[in-house]
Amino acid sequence: MIKIQEKSKCCGCTACMNICPKQAIKMVEDEEGFLYPKIDKEKCIDCGLCENVCPVINAKEQKKEQKGYILNNKDNNIRADSTSGGAFTPIAEYVLDRKGVVFGATFDKDFKVIHRYIENKTEIGIFRGSKYVQSYLGNCFAQVERFLKLDRYVCFSGTPCQIEGLKRYLKKDYEKLITVDVMCHAVPSPLVWKKYFNYIRKSKLNKEKVEKVLFRDKSKYGFKYSTMTLKSKNNEYSRGVETDPYLRAFFGDLSDRPSCYDCAFKKQYHESDFTIWDCFIAEEFDKKLDDDKGTSRMLVNTEKGKNIFKEIENKFDVTEIKVEKLVENVKEMLYSVKLPEKRKDFFYDINILDEEEFFNKYFPNNLKVKLKRIARITLIKAGIYKQTKKVAKKILRK
Repeated sequence: MIKIQEKSKCCGCTACMNICPKQAIKMVEDEEGFLYPKIDKEKCIDCGLCENVCPVINAKEQKKEQKGYILNNKDNNIRADSTSGGAFTPIAEYVLDRKGVVFGATFDKDFKVIHRYIENKTEIGIFRGSKYVQSYLGNCFAQVERFLKLDRYVCFSGTPCQIEGLKRYLKKDYEKLITVDVMCHAVPSPLVWKKYFNYIRKSKLNKEKVEKVLFRDKSKYGFKYSTMTLKSKNNEYSRGVETDPYLRAFFGDLSDRPSCYDCAFKKQYHESDFTIWDCFIAEEFDKKLDDDKGTSRMLVNTEKGKNIFKEIENKFDVTEIKVEKLVENVKEMLYSVKLPEKRKDFFYDINILDEEEFFNKYFPNNLKVKLKRIARITLIKAGIYKQTKKVAKKILRK
């Protein structure tokens, strides 16, 4: 029987719930909005399967020969709709062209972030774009297994911990399973997202129904300074990382799951076939690919992935990069986020304060914040934001 004595030892992947032969495990939300397994001891037969599939308990790293790339999707519409360079879409299309199914994170009708599957290429767009919230997986792992046993191709995309949870649950490799993990900074609380969503809808969108959410909207100021954008029929809210309270919570590491502060999956050699993430320094690898419209980095981790990439490579403008160069100084790959001193108070207050009072307390839109925003936008419009940021980073390193 799996026992969660320390919340930092559970990534919430649902492998234990899906594997239980007696349905004795449910995922239950705690006061921070994260899901943890709860065991019905009367149903439990103590078979040990839940412990055997736990990716945190069984975390490992196996060195392998990888390939590294930076790339941009040649389809400008797909690239514009994607957070970075549109790396995921051709992989998904490869599977759907073979009558397979594709799993990924998307929004439900209430903008809750969930995992679901599609079987049609016209639906791929629902998976594009970042969702800085831990997704609700439900019984996705069991669904993946069912499709694989029907001899169908399956693409599953998610965070590294979700991929490893799925792999442990399946217990064996399937030739027709293709996995894609998105490099993860950390996973924020669905409760914080819910509170923020309601706050913005009420205070900035005149209580209108939200029609679209973009966590990384690059249409306004480009890829290197993307904004959080929420749109209703008649109103729009858009703010950058220094102003928007949700982004400030995320990049300040206040809203993250406890396991993210001691992440078992911070490593170079992932178990997925593909690892994809942002490339904000494309000019350091290939200046031709740097147009501030979004560029992706990609690690191909398996022979299966390498064979697939050969078939989809023509969909990209791509440059191969030595792996050691591609992953150099990529902190989110190797290091967990640091636990802030205010985190305990942050989650205590979110349960007792109303949304406006809460976000104004922790993320006041004061003069300092406003000046930062004005400075960034001024530098962007002057065309010197990238150069200024580079110089600032060099000074900070000294």
